[in-house]
Amino acid sequence: MAATAQLTAFFKKRYTAREGKSMHPFRVMVFKEVSDHVRSWRFIILGALMVLTCMGALYTSITNLSAAAAKPDDPDSAFFFLKLFTVSDGTLPPFFVFITFLGPLIGISLGFDAINAEQNGRTLSRIMAQPIHRDYLINAKFTAALIIISVMFFALTLLVIGCGLLMIGIPPSPEEFLRILSFLALSILYVAFWLSLSILFSVRFRQAATSALTAIAVWLFFSVFYQIIINLLAKSFIPPEGMAPPEQIIRSQKLVLGLSRLMPGQLFSDATTTLLRPSVRSLGPLTMTQVYGAIPSPLPLGQSLLLVWPQLTGLIAATALCFAISYVLFMRREIRSR
Repeated sequence: MAATAQLTAFFKKRYTAREGKSMHPFRVMVFKEVSDHVRSWRFIILGALMVLTCMGALYTSITNLSAAAAKPDDPDSAFFFLKLFTVSDGTLPPFFVFITFLGPLIGISLGFDAINAEQNGRTLSRIMAQPIHRDYLINAKFTAALIIISVMFFALTLLVIGCGLLMIGIPPSPEEFLRILSFLALSILYVAFWLSLSILFSVRFRQAATSALTAIAVWLFFSVFYQIIINLLAKSFIPPEGMAPPEQIIRSQKLVLGLSRLMPGQLFSDATTTLLRPSVRSLGPLTMTQVYGAIPSPLPLGQSLLLVWPQLTGLIAATALCFAISYVLFMRREIRSR
């Protein structure tokens, strides 16, 4: 982002209102950051990768829609359009699984050098010499990257919907459309967490390579190694069936499930599964008393949102916490010209 040194010229020339008054400095900085992201090879490569994976998942789901619709006991048969996001034959994962895997990479790539690149390029002191508030810089970095993420995921979602309309010829119902919009908002929030985490490392570490490797290490830990640790704990916590009363087994399963939900990917997976598969009625273990007499019918959208509300608030809290820490560290940093 060394091109941010041209910020003064943007104040004077490029972004002026029609009445002749200059735009707000924060808007200028956001526009400049969006322009830098869009013109970078990093964004072009990530955008092409997301489009390719989206088209692959869409092709797999469309080719298996007929087999999924032929199941007579499928409680989600009334939500045929949502199967574009969930159906797979095993060769390629569905669309929401791709977002679970590639979403953190997008957030990390857009934020790992947000602050330290300006400092290493000796443009940070020049930006702070302008008549602007200090927090405009870090807020503009986060806002611009969030705009890029939102536009990217909105375009991919429209691509899936448009291709689905052309291929199957069945429009989504109002509830299906609202569920897709909820899934879109949840995906943006999930990537925003990794964006705020990468900005935190960018503020904390001076070298961009160090912040990038640290963010990727955190992502790999939660994606691979933490799940292995949870599986090992599950073997020691959960007793074999018949060796303990059902109440103890359920308590152990809830403990393991609570530990697994410390992973952001697990929170996102639970929430998207509930939103895109309305037949999901619980995200935890159930007793035989709770299961007995239950009719396998889909939940309305309001009940699904209530079911995923803990996951949603967890992602919001984690995103706000990471950004708040990075904000405080940046505001307390001493900036000197070298």
